[in-house]
Amino acid sequence: MAARKVTIVDVARAAGTSVSSASVAMRGDPGVSETTRAHILRTAERLGYRPDQRARRLREQHTRMLGVTFRVGQSFHAEVLENLYRAVGNTGYDLVLSARTAERSETDAVESLLADRCSALILVSPEISALDLAAVRRRAPVVTIGSDLLAPGVDSVRADDRDGVRAGVAHLVELGHRDITYVDSPGAVLAGERREGYLEAMKRHDLAPRVLTGGSDEESGIAVATRLLEHGPLPTGLLAHNDMTAFGVLLTMRARGVDVPGRLSIVGFDDTRLAGLRGVDLTSVSQGAAALAATAIRRAVGRAEDLDEPSREFVTPAHLVVRGTTGPS
Repeated sequence: MAARKVTIVDVARAAGTSVSSASVAMRGDPGVSETTRAHILRTAERLGYRPDQRARRLREQHTRMLGVTFRVGQSFHAEVLENLYRAVGNTGYDLVLSARTAERSETDAVESLLADRCSALILVSPEISALDLAAVRRRAPVVTIGSDLLAPGVDSVRADDRDGVRAGVAHLVELGHRDITYVDSPGAVLAGERREGYLEAMKRHDLAPRVLTGGSDEESGIAVATRLLEHGPLPTGLLAHNDMTAFGVLLTMRARGVDVPGRLSIVGFDDTRLAGLRGVDLTSVSQGAAALAATAIRRAVGRAEDLDEPSREFVTPAHLVVRGTTGPS
């Protein structure tokens, strides 16, 4: 059975003081003598008492907490979260996370953070309408990451996805590929930007586009690869909406004896940790998660502290990371 958590009441009782005196001593506020304060602090240390910082902040008008929504199971979101924690480190703020799942919507995730009285919200690739985003902004400062969704008063931080896909096509063209297929993910955040980048690049290189409907996970990549193998034709180059889809294609092709990159070159998007694993070695477009996170934290802290600036859209460069899944045609 887990030990009961030591409370401020336990500290006061053991020290022989009132709860209010114990609270004052623990906060470092004036109101008790230095002798009494030292006695209370020694008692707290002996009992193993740890103040509940989150509860204390909730009692304050300015909580110095930044709420973050994200989707469970998305590798890119996990990378963004890791970099958000790095970026927030020296700001005096903490992060509070609220996940989206198949059963828990963006609205549910946001409401939980608003109930915690977060000073500002950071929404990672939010699955929400512009109208709803504007409604959230009326209740708290908001910064979005990885979305082309815009609303008055909301700062937007995203990579140049369109240019990133164009770089992927250009890389394949330089390798001699002319039959280049794109696997789309209709309805996904920034899907339109990435698809348009592909279509623009193919037109620029005077190549015929071919867009296949897929999704944002491994299963959709497996389904696309199976369809290509069974019904053809198999292209020489393929770009996927994200790394998870590309990974599904890669696994299936290798399992069916297709030489990657000898017969088929594959490019993903997001440059997640998965892409760099030995045995995957996926060529992928990086959104630059560290730069996105640093910019988002800077704007969220500024908004929380009443930064008097108009909202802005920050578009950071995307760049291609070449690995072992692309080669000459």
